[in-house]
Amino acid sequence: MNSMVAVTGADGFIGSHLVETLVDRGHRVRAMVQYNSFGSHGWLDSLAPDVLDEVEVEPGDVRDRASVRELVRDAEVVYHLAALIAIPYSYRAPQSYVDTNVAGTLNVLEAARDLRTPRLVHTSTSETYGTAQRVPIDESHPIHAQSPYAATKVAADQLVASYHASFGVQAVTLRPFNTFGPRQSARAFIPTVISQIAADTGAVEVGSLAPTRDFSYVKDTADAFVAVGTADAADVVGEVFNSGTGQEISMGNLARTIAGLMGAAPEFRSAAARERPAASEVMRLVCDSGKLRRATGWRHRHTLEEGLKDTVEWFLDPANLARYRPSTYNI
Repeated sequence: MNSMVAVTGADGFIGSHLVETLVDRGHRVRAMVQYNSFGSHGWLDSLAPDVLDEVEVEPGDVRDRASVRELVRDAEVVYHLAALIAIPYSYRAPQSYVDTNVAGTLNVLEAARDLRTPRLVHTSTSETYGTAQRVPIDESHPIHAQSPYAATKVAADQLVASYHASFGVQAVTLRPFNTFGPRQSARAFIPTVISQIAADTGAVEVGSLAPTRDFSYVKDTADAFVAVGTADAADVVGEVFNSGTGQEISMGNLARTIAGLMGAAPEFRSAAARERPAASEVMRLVCDSGKLRRATGWRHRHTLEEGLKDTVEWFLDPANLARYRPSTYNI
């Protein structure tokens, strides 16, 4: 059995897949889930019993220093994924994004500093780059936050860099490009398309179909986290790494690909409620993950179509589809 590792945001989409991957690699996991009155552990509740046998669930909140410190104690690696991530909601409630994404990250850094945590893996996002000024985007690409969400992630990234430089916190930042797969939030593009087609709602309402993105299947993103969490410190600590496929697809073509896999040919209609303010829309993201490959040997293992097939199959399970409302999402 490998060492104890800790995961913030373990109850979320990527976090729950990371927990599964870590357990599969022989780790015991201390998993922070956000406390709620329903007694729910989020997506961790859907994991297999033999996986959960290796998971110590700790309700808490990254905005609370005491619960963060309790999570981090004795962990060999801390994977920090907890964040507010819905871009549209960041226009409505930006303070909540500062509180969670910035102040929450500060709490994780302070705990890692005080407890001398051997490795902290911090989660960034490709949204910090804004619309590509050159492609593919490597880690030297200029940072340009085009939404309140992106701005809070830039701030968190800079805090991590400063704590490494100032206090020697053994931190590494992973910057995943768009991730998709089973358990993804209903507000995301792919679940929105699948759920509306499955419900046969007629025209499928989405956001702008023009932007292009680089999509990674969630199991590959989870592998990237483990890669930077377990690599030799000299190869990764203090660095920022992109993870992605290097291939782009427009949202329109992605929607039509999903429809084809589902045997459907609906009309796709751009809904104003799902569009970003014009100057805030990120029009193009394409990843250069060469630095990550060279440092860790990581490779993405799933093609877009393979990942989409698995995702559609998962969503069409009635028990899973029932969690998603077949409608448009305003936030």
